[in-house]
Amino acid sequence: MLSAADVAAHNSRSSCWVIVAGRVYDVTDFLDEHPGGAQSILRFAGRDATEEFELIHPPGTLNSLPGGKRLGEVEPSPLPPPASTSTSSPASETADAMAGTSSGRYSSPQYSAATSSTSPPPPPPKTLPLAACMSLEDLATVAAAKLSPRAAAYYHSGAETRHARDRNRSDWSRIGLRPRVLIDVAPVPRMRTDVMGFDSSLPVFIAPAAHARFGHPDGELCLARTAARMDIAQCVSSYASVSAPDIAAEFRGDKHRRGGALFFQLYVPRVKAEAAQRIAVAKAAGYEALLVTVDAPVIGKRDDDDQYQVLAAAQGGGSERGKDPDELPPLPGQESGGTLRAAHDATFAWSDLAWIRELWGDDKPILIKGVATAEDALLATQQVSPEGKRLVDGIYLSNHGGRQLDYAPTAVQALLDIRRNAPEVFGILPVYVDGGVMRGTDVVKALCLGARAVGLGRAFLYALSAFGTAGALRAVQILSDEIQTTLRLLGVADVRDLDARYLDLSYFGVERPKL
Repeated sequence: MLSAADVAAHNSRSSCWVIVAGRVYDVTDFLDEHPGGAQSILRFAGRDATEEFELIHPPGTLNSLPGGKRLGEVEPSPLPPPASTSTSSPASETADAMAGTSSGRYSSPQYSAATSSTSPPPPPPKTLPLAACMSLEDLATVAAAKLSPRAAAYYHSGAETRHARDRNRSDWSRIGLRPRVLIDVAPVPRMRTDVMGFDSSLPVFIAPAAHARFGHPDGELCLARTAARMDIAQCVSSYASVSAPDIAAEFRGDKHRRGGALFFQLYVPRVKAEAAQRIAVAKAAGYEALLVTVDAPVIGKRDDDDQYQVLAAAQGGGSERGKDPDELPPLPGQESGGTLRAAHDATFAWSDLAWIRELWGDDKPILIKGVATAEDALLATQQVSPEGKRLVDGIYLSNHGGRQLDYAPTAVQALLDIRRNAPEVFGILPVYVDGGVMRGTDVVKALCLGARAVGLGRAFLYALSAFGTAGALRAVQILSDEIQTTLRLLGVADVRDLDARYLDLSYFGVERPKL
């Protein structure tokens, strides 16, 4: 048994111990390998990190540490309380900066965030009941009133100026619709489509997004139930806060299941053996497609999220706990081992797809997620093994929710780029998109531009944050109603009949098709 004093003495970068669920771990050697950056661990150095750890990581995560780093149990005695990241904000003078109210970071309702202060909290805001939520924006507004500052900083953040994040949304509004009339659309329009080899009830899937437990204790389990009950696909992130096997068990064991599918999203770690292990776990759990994220060799600079980490650390006793105040920053051009942005394998290249295919097998699809240009879309169609087998089964256009490269192309821009410069891509591989989709009309516009189906990430995080599983189910209901209504008003009976003739793309310099 170790005492609280024993643990507290190891509170620096050179010797960092933390407590999780009553057990002590030496994580000194792991600091620079942590995907969230060393500082997110150092602010709990010598203290109890259970609350934050269990919010983000699946059970059993620490079992991968060598036995010598698992130091034993801690005596039950009072410890300095950790800096809370789930129920309170740092000091009142920094609350506005975190929430973005002074900088205009979250200028629309879905990007607003609740703030708190050291004074008694105001009464809970009156929010809409679930039945009165008529749109995904309504669900986002309810979520904004409930999210902790930590969750708000993570869910809302975008790269640098947030231009890519915000334009993701606004570009859909720049596309007009051209309805046809006096067409018999009496039967219910057909909305089913093939999504990565799965026959989905809607041309919609739950895009991979990490840390759903920031918004609800059940986290990704809410989305697994939704996929199972509404017959759509859920893409599970490598950084889900519930383990891939547990999500699969919830999905398959749901007593209300009516279909659905599970796909696994892979980040390739710097240690490739870890990628092989993740793929093996997903295969064993029965995941039906593999989405390899290719736009994150390093993590984008997300000021909101990074700023929150610093402010939360300041509340815990120092803005850079465990760091020597006289230490010089690295010289420009030299990688800092502790940087948050060095979490993945920056050497991962087209040639590695053959290795991924060998691990995953030939019987289930592989998609590459994060394609943003016609050039790379075309290259994806050309990837084959020495035996002539296709290495890529689908292309997933995404700028990572605007969280990676600021000013990267939106889904609309990427689709138009392919249409102009490599239209043959659509005839070779199915194309999927995500980014800024908050309406069924957005989904229809994407299908008109050539997408097979559309992913929603933040929208489902907001929905589960607002009402748990019921909120995620409501989100699918809303999308289904909006897609069906749009199809009827366009005069289209089947999503497979949608094409660019139903769009006004004049904003993007595309002339209307001639009669």
